[in-house]
Order: sequence, then structure tokens, then C-alpha cells
Amino acid sequence: MNRQQQLKLRKFINELKAIRGRHTELVSIYIPSGYDLNKIIGHVAQEQGTASNIKDKTTRNNVIDSLEKVIRHLRLFKRLPPNGLAVFAGNIAAQEGKIDIKLWSIEPPDPLNMRLYRCDQTFVIDILENMIETKVVYGLVVMDNRDAAIGLLRGTSITTIKEMTSGVPGKTRAGGQSAIRFSRLREIAAHEFYQRIGEIVNKEFSTIKDLKGILVGGPGMTKQYFVDGNYLYTEVKKKVIAIKDLSYTGDYGLNELVERSKDVLAQEEIIKEKELVNELLTMLATHTEKVAYGKEEVRKALEMGAVSKLLISESFDAVEEFEEIAAKYGSEVFVISVETSEGVQLRDLGGIAAILRYAIS
Repeated sequence: MNRQQQLKLRKFINELKAIRGRHTELVSIYIPSGYDLNKIIGHVAQEQGTASNIKDKTTRNNVIDSLEKVIRHLRLFKRLPPNGLAVFAGNIAAQEGKIDIKLWSIEPPDPLNMRLYRCDQTFVIDILENMIETKVVYGLVVMDNRDAAIGLLRGTSITTIKEMTSGVPGKTRAGGQSAIRFSRLREIAAHEFYQRIGEIVNKEFSTIKDLKGILVGGPGMTKQYFVDGNYLYTEVKKKVIAIKDLSYTGDYGLNELVERSKDVLAQEEIIKEKELVNELLTMLATHTEKVAYGKEEVRKALEMGAVSKLLISESFDAVEEFEEIAAKYGSEVFVISVETSEGVQLRDLGGIAAILRYAIS
């Protein structure tokens, strides 16, 4: 997503987040692409029938009416959008006893991979919120001598690129083979397996422009042999930021690798934040004229199109407003946590500062 798309989605999310139902009457529906729309409409109609069993009359009517709006909306489509569809409906009337059923609909920026229907006091928006996260990309490799899985971590989403099995013989040798010969055959098969893994890793990861790092894991020493060997391009090997001991390979292994690398991933984000704030502080000490800080000074610089990098503390009270202005002028925006001393320094500068493209008076 570009900044404009992020802002649009964030506004959409915040609008839904602000709404509270009096009872479990707010409808959230997520539909992945590829589903038959007629069947989906039929399922929603079935939910209408189920809703007729709700004891509270007001809640019952609100849910049934909301689902009717959803059905009418879905009938406007010939087919689902490429990334699927998220639909929300419910009574937003502020006054007790009043009815104002409103519907919202959006094609998510990323493909939906789950179908969901829920009635609750709030809309289900965490799926969309996950999509708006910065999609930092990490490469994932899990392996042992039997199989391997290669994948990507984008934001919080793990995608499997390739699963492979080896031709490495088991540890028990066939009759008639000497221990030395059998060991040699296993070494050759393992080397060929590592080469196959390396070819895919090199091909897939060397073409990802924003690849932030590579995580490697697996049971035993296989992973270390692979990283230490000549199986990866030099530039790809430099991207390896963690090697983790795991219990699993395959899809389970990819998830376990991410779970066990949370310390590394968190540290990577902290390092990036530290670098940004330190860049700002260095500029403030050496080229004061190319730094702006404080709400009004930064606003002025933004509206002049002078801001290169905008740093906003997560504690700042007008993040969205300033992100929207920054998007108009192509300024990069970074939201900085207050979990580091550098983040605290930014907060103490008024919570917002900018590195400028050029000096302004």
C-alpha cells in the first residue's frame, strides 16, 4: 500500500472502531475471492433465518435488517474483487429506540485468506488492522536432513514459498555397504539437498528489494552446515540475522521460527527507530536549519513541501492529521515508539520532528 491507501484504510478502520452496539447486533463479514457469490448470499440469508431466534426484539430486528442490507449490497457485484470483500452493517443510531442501519464495504489491500461471519457489540476489524501494519519482509528457511520449507514473513503474515524433501538415506545402512561408503553417500545426498535449497533461497530472496533479513532454523546442526557452506550468494548470506533451534520443519517450523525469533525481530525494529532518531539529533546538532520540531513548526515545513522524513512519537495526539499532510508532499513518515531513550527524546521534543530537504527560514 502507498501512503494514500494506508490513510484511507486507517480512516475506514477508525470509523468502524468508534461504533458500539447496544447488544450483539453489529455484523462483520469477510469473504475471500473465489467464492460463489450466490452461495454467499444464500448463507447470509440462512443467518437471517437463524437471527429470527434472537430473544430480544430490538436486537433481532436490527440483525435481520443489517443482513438484508448486506444481501442487497452483495447482489450489486457480478463477482468478488480480487482480494475478496469485507462488509460491515449495523444500527448506528445514538438514541435509544431509534434505527439507523448503515453499511460499509471495502476490498482489503491484501488477499483475504479466511471467511468470517460474526455478530457482536463491536465490528471485527483486527483483520484489516493487521493489513495496515508496515509490511517489513523477512525470508524464512527451516530445514533438517529430511525436508525443508522456505517462506516469507510480511507484517504478521507467513507465506510458504516452497516445501522440499531430501534424498538423504536414513542413518541405518543397507546390508553389504561399508560404514564409510554409506556415510559418504549420505554426505553427497545432503550436499545435493543443500544445493537445491540454496538455489531456491538465492532465486527468491535476492529479488526482494525490501528484504530486511533472513531467519534460518531447524532441529540439529543441519541449518548451521547450510549457512556455513557455500550454498548462498554472498549478498544473501549477509542477510541472515538469526539461526534458531527448532522442534519442527514444514509449515509448523515456519511458524515456530517466527515465534522463536521475536526477540530478534523486535530488536531490528528498535535499531531502525534508534537510527532514525539519532539521524535527527545529529542534524539538530550540526545543521539546525535542516530540522523542524514541534507541532506548528513541522506543519509549516510540511505545507512548504520541505520535509524529507517525518518522525512522529506514538504518544503524539494528531498522528493521522500529520500523516495526511505528509502524504500530499511525498514525505516519508515514521512512527516512533517510546520504548527507547531515543524515542523518549523525540517525545520530549514535542512528539513530532522532521528532517528537511532544504533549509527554510
